[in-house]
Amino acid sequence: MARFFVEPDNIKGRQGVIVGPDVKHINKVLRLKEGDEVTLLDGVGNCYLSRISVNTKDKVICEILEKTDAGGEPPVAITLVQCLPKGDKTELIIQKGTELGIKRFIPLKCTRSVVKLDDKKGAERRKRWQRVALEAAKQCRRAQVPQVDLPTTWQQMLAGLPKDALLLMPYEGERTTSLKEVLSRRQGHENVYIIIGPEGGFAPEEVELACRHGVKTVSLGPRILRTETVGLTMAGVIMYLYGDLGGI
Repeated sequence: MARFFVEPDNIKGRQGVIVGPDVKHINKVLRLKEGDEVTLLDGVGNCYLSRISVNTKDKVICEILEKTDAGGEPPVAITLVQCLPKGDKTELIIQKGTELGIKRFIPLKCTRSVVKLDDKKGAERRKRWQRVALEAAKQCRRAQVPQVDLPTTWQQMLAGLPKDALLLMPYEGERTTSLKEVLSRRQGHENVYIIIGPEGGFAPEEVELACRHGVKTVSLGPRILRTETVGLTMAGVIMYLYGDLGGI
């Protein structure tokens, strides 16, 4: 059965409304008609078995037959805080991170970031990145669309860190604490932040300030991973240990 994401505001009572590019896909590609059943997802965890009642070139109106919990989301909420990398790497990170089950992405402005975005460009990029997350969520059949924040500063990010989260930052200067050691004591943490530096790494003052905010620096072993690799690798390890990717 075809699945479509709709804004929560487009679910009202026993009616759901599909708008945007999905309307063309329904009419031109899938060729669905009035009376055909579809699944609607509101992106925040609800699933609606629905029947198309009105089909026009601008919108598709559906009668909601049944509402259920969409399920399928990981038991751990991972937020990936990613310093802005060069090129289109951010899109790759968001696409693959969505497939892995990451819940939220925070693009970060670091001292050594090569990419510099003003507020206008940051807002434009954020819209594109959110579309990437939406398309990736459709492709991998997730029930929720990850949130992509506006690019933020180091100080703003640290000020917004929750007190009850496990805060992890891979750092090449860490010599004593491994990721494995920290995750072996993970019980009770359902909220994990992964903070990833840019191509040039974190500035020492950024590391010091992060540690004062409760962030744990960890070692990933003898090899240095690229900025677009390390966050996805850590997310995969955490998902496995929490049982979402076949772990026990």
